[in-house]
Amino acid sequence: MSSSTPGKSSKADRTGASGATGRTGKTVPEHTTATEAGAKAGGKSATEAAAKTPTKSATKSATKSATKAAAKTPTESATKAAAKPAAKSAPARKATAAAAKAPAPRKAPKAESHLAMVRRARRINRELAEVYPYAHPELDFRNPFELLVATVLSAQTTDLRVNQTTPALFAAYPTPEDMAAAVPEEMEEIIRPTGFFRAKTKSLLGLSAALRDEFGGEVPGRLEDLVKLPGVGRKTANVVLGNAFGVPGITVDTHFGRLVRRWKWTDEEDPVKVESVVAGIFPKSEWTMLSHRVVFHGRRICHARKPACGACPIAPLCPSYGEGETDPDKARKLLKYEMGGRPGQRLSPPADYPGKPAPALGEG
Repeated sequence: MSSSTPGKSSKADRTGASGATGRTGKTVPEHTTATEAGAKAGGKSATEAAAKTPTKSATKSATKSATKAAAKTPTESATKAAAKPAAKSAPARKATAAAAKAPAPRKAPKAESHLAMVRRARRINRELAEVYPYAHPELDFRNPFELLVATVLSAQTTDLRVNQTTPALFAAYPTPEDMAAAVPEEMEEIIRPTGFFRAKTKSLLGLSAALRDEFGGEVPGRLEDLVKLPGVGRKTANVVLGNAFGVPGITVDTHFGRLVRRWKWTDEEDPVKVESVVAGIFPKSEWTMLSHRVVFHGRRICHARKPACGACPIAPLCPSYGEGETDPDKARKLLKYEMGGRPGQRLSPPADYPGKPAPALGEG
């Protein structure tokens, strides 16, 4: 016999499985009833258990993060990022450090006064005199006439080529009278190795005839007379005057002009103007030897295309130092003639010349 009271459902009936109803009269899902039972068994309510579920915690965390992210708008983030300097990469940091350690660029040198330039130019001349005490004209000659002819032939060619050619020429025409009577075609064939042989033949025939007819077969010793001869300009006249007559003169050839511009003695290009400027820097007694020393230096060390700056004895005085090779070992390989251990240009050099004589035509 049941002990339950008629008309009242038992506790077990109210908490039964599927189809059980709650106090509201609605059907309570099975899982809810189980949750409630589990909550009661653990001493906690279903609401408290649900509040501490992982899903709710994650949602709360996500909501908080989203709120903070929203507080920082993209514009604000970008502004702060822009305000901070960008992090430098390792190479950039090294470059910055190297730049910090690098010496500050040198200030541009002050403009050199004319007096300072003159003093520097004269010191260069003294230094070159010690380097080339044997400086001399590099054309073979035995008298003023031979020097005059050789200088005319030296245009647009080397002194070596002229020296290799003139022995046969002077053997055939030893005097102005002989040369004035020469057959043009025969002379052209002799001087062909010097280049421009037709124009040079015309000049030699003309100056020989002028020497014969106007100066008694002798080379005049005055500049104004020499420059009247066919094919003779100031450069040729100064070479003859300085080396055959002992009259001081400045010879402005391509080497001389190039070097005096590198040394900032002048920026003139015209040979006559260059001669005038340099003549004002040095006493007249120095003109001829100055010409030889500068030309010697230009042919041996201060070359046109690649100067041997690293082997130059006057480098500390040169404002153009660095235009050529500065490494001493590499620069020494650029030296020419006796400075580089090779023959000079003359077949018959002066007795004090330290180099070897040049070979005759066809010998080397």
